[in-house]
Amino acid sequence: MPSLRNNFPGGVFGAAAFNFGGNVWTFKHRDFQNWTFGWCAITALGNFDATQSAQLILWELKLVIDFPHASTILIPSAVITHSNTLVAEGDVRTSFTQYTAGAIFRWVENRCLTEDKLKKADPARYRQMMQDKATAVFRCLGLYSTVDELLSEIQ
Repeated sequence: MPSLRNNFPGGVFGAAAFNFGGNVWTFKHRDFQNWTFGWCAITALGNFDATQSAQLILWELKLVIDFPHASTILIPSAVITHSNTLVAEGDVRTSFTQYTAGAIFRWVENRCLTEDKLKKADPARYRQMMQDKATAVFRCLGLYSTVDELLSEIQ
């Protein structure tokens, strides 16, 4: 849809959130409405000691990551449970997050129609889309890079 504009020049995400306040941290959660097989870009900002404050926790991976000012991480936020440790007293942490809702991908896959409108406009395509849902998870898992693929990019 050529009339739609990116949030930022060269941007690839459908949405962005600025989390201001000086004491920004998150509870343990998954962003279940984001695109399951897509990335979420999280950027830490502020003046804080990342070895003692506002560390990123990736629960399934059993990782606690020092996440200093101006660092950005890409995670599949719909499937990885994540949170932050508390911001230490006197520290200031804000964040900038970019993501895309899963409904946007489904809408585009349905030719920029809701499922109800697709069902009326193109019943054959609607039936195929409904059948494809049973195997969508397997097709979409193929969108993730393997470690070998990532390593081949840097060699």
